[in-house]
Amino acid sequence: MIEYLSPYLPQNPLLHSLAILGVLAVISLLAFYITEKIILTLLTRMFRKTSTDLDDILVNRNVFNRLAYLVPALIFYNFAYAAPQFTVIIQRASLSLMALSGLLVINAFLSALSDIYEKTKYSERMHIKSYIQITKLIVNILGVVVIVAILIDKNVAWLLSGLGAMTAVLLLIFKDTILSLVASLQISSNDLFKIGDWIEAPQFGADGDVIDIALHAVKIQNWDKTISIIPTHKLIDSAFRNWRGMSESGGRRIKRSLFIDMNSIQLCTEELLEKFTHFELLNDYIEQKTKEVADHNKSNSINTAELINGRRLTNVGTFRAYIEAYLRNNSKIHPEMTFLIRQLEPTARGLPIQIYVFTNDTDWVRYEGIQADIFDHLLAIIPEFRLKVFQSPTGKDFGKLGKK
Repeated sequence: MIEYLSPYLPQNPLLHSLAILGVLAVISLLAFYITEKIILTLLTRMFRKTSTDLDDILVNRNVFNRLAYLVPALIFYNFAYAAPQFTVIIQRASLSLMALSGLLVINAFLSALSDIYEKTKYSERMHIKSYIQITKLIVNILGVVVIVAILIDKNVAWLLSGLGAMTAVLLLIFKDTILSLVASLQISSNDLFKIGDWIEAPQFGADGDVIDIALHAVKIQNWDKTISIIPTHKLIDSAFRNWRGMSESGGRRIKRSLFIDMNSIQLCTEELLEKFTHFELLNDYIEQKTKEVADHNKSNSINTAELINGRRLTNVGTFRAYIEAYLRNNSKIHPEMTFLIRQLEPTARGLPIQIYVFTNDTDWVRYEGIQADIFDHLLAIIPEFRLKVFQSPTGKDFGKLGKK
C-alpha cells in the first residue's frame, strides 16, 4: 500500500518521508481503533459469557486493551524503511513503544493475578499484594532500563553495570520501599495480622479492622468509619494489639468491678440468712455454708451468742456467691474459659468485687448488651444484701448535709 501511494507523494526526500509518516499515522490510528473498539469489544463480550471469572478479571484489568498498543508500534516498525530520512528514529521509537506496551501488559497481568489470588481460600492466611507490588517495581525498573537502552542504542548490560555504581544512591532512594518489603515479609511469615483482623495501634490513633495490606501502607478502618493509613514498616516497628485470638477463641472477656461501700459490709444475722434462703440461686449455698459454719463452731465449743464469735457468713461473701451462681446459670457466659469472681484490695473508692469471665459471643454489639444486662441486674439487687455501691458525693449529697 505504501509503494502504491509513493508516486502521489512529494518527491523531495524530506517531504516524502514526512508524508509517509503521516500516512503511517493514519493507518496506525485506524488499525488501533479497529483493534480496540471492534475486535477487543467482541472478545470482551465473549469472555463475559464464560462461566469462569478468570477471563473477566483479565478484562477488568485491561490486559487485552493494553495489547492493542502493540498494533501501531508494529505498523511503524515494519514500514519504517518507507521513510529513509527517519528510519532509525522510527524503529527505535517503535521498539520503545513495544517495550512500554509489554511493560503495561505485565503490570496489568500482575494486578489481575493479585485479584485472582484474593478470590482463593489461601488469601485468608497469606496475602501476596506486597510481593506483587515489589515485583512490579523490579519489572518497571528493568523496563525503563530497556527503553532507555533502545533509545540511546546501548546494550542493556552496559546500562545495568552503570547502575551498580549508583547502588548507594538507589538504596537511599528506595530506603522506605526496602524497609516496607522486609516488614511485609515479617507480616506474612509470622502471621502478625491479615485483612479482617481487628488491631489496635494507639500511637497511630488506629483501632479497627484491617482492610488493606500493601507494600508501603496498611489501611485500618476505625470504628468511627475513618481510615487510618500507616506505613507498613512503622507499624511493625511499634507495638500493636491484634484481637484475632479473641475472635477465634469464641469468647470475649468481661473484666469489671463493683465497688462496695465498706460501711455497708456486715455479718449475716439469722434474719438475713432466712431471707437469703428465699433466693433460688442461693439455696444450696446457704444450706451448705450454714451447716459447715455450725459444725465448725460446735466442734470448737464456740459461744455463738455474739456475732463476733466463731465463723459467720458475711453479706459481701454471700453476694459474691450469688454473682457466681447467677453467672454460672447465664447461657451467655462461656463455661470453658476463665471464670473468676474475686475480691480485690480495698481502695479509697470502696471494696472492689471483680467479675472476670468471658461471654460466648464475640460480636461487639451483642457483647456490650450481655455485659450491660449482667451489671444492670447486679446493681439492682445489691440492696437486697444490705450492701451499698460506693459513689462519690454529688451536689445533691452536699445539699442534704447543708439542710442538716
